[in-house]
Amino acid sequence: MLPLQVLVADDEAVSRTVVGAMLKKAGYPVIYAPDGEQAWRILDSDDPPALALLDWEMPGLQGPEVVQRIRSKHLQSPPYVILLTARDSSADIVRGLRGGADDYVTKPANEDELIARVSVGARVVQLQTALADRVRNLEEALANVKALQTLLPMCAYCKSIRNDQNYWEKVETYFTQHSNVSFTHSYCPNCYDRFVRPELEALEDARAAQEKQRRG
Repeated sequence: MLPLQVLVADDEAVSRTVVGAMLKKAGYPVIYAPDGEQAWRILDSDDPPALALLDWEMPGLQGPEVVQRIRSKHLQSPPYVILLTARDSSADIVRGLRGGADDYVTKPANEDELIARVSVGARVVQLQTALADRVRNLEEALANVKALQTLLPMCAYCKSIRNDQNYWEKVETYFTQHSNVSFTHSYCPNCYDRFVRPELEALEDARAAQEKQRRG
């Protein structure tokens, strides 16, 4: 799996560059924002980065305010947010985490600690994505099961089934499209005796007659 993209938002250019360099060294693609407003525009876009490192104190919107906006959207796959802060008191840390941040790193950031915390965030995001895919697949399977449990209009002669668009389909085509069922063809004993065996016997008789005629 490719490394997840990381947003680094910090109004201090030196700090922003240093943190970005650490992440790039570890193989993460990085995008930058110089303030909270631009960070929010990036995170509120159609394809936001999966991870965000937000400085606590920024012009416009502070880091915790950006976090609150993210959480208020109730996204199915929200970004994993780490607050960058020079505040190291327990009260400030608790406030940031209760406000919706997933983790925090004190400034100036230690490279090993920063990469370790970002790696944890990347694993969490990947697990959330895998879980969301699993749930979506289960919901689709459940919808297919429910569809198969409904009353199906079937032709009394050819056994075709009428679909939701009012078109008639072969039974195997309908079930293949609405479930994970696939078909292989065979013969039941009754149909073999009624249809297949007489055809085989007729074919054998025709071959015997041709051979007899050839021999004259």
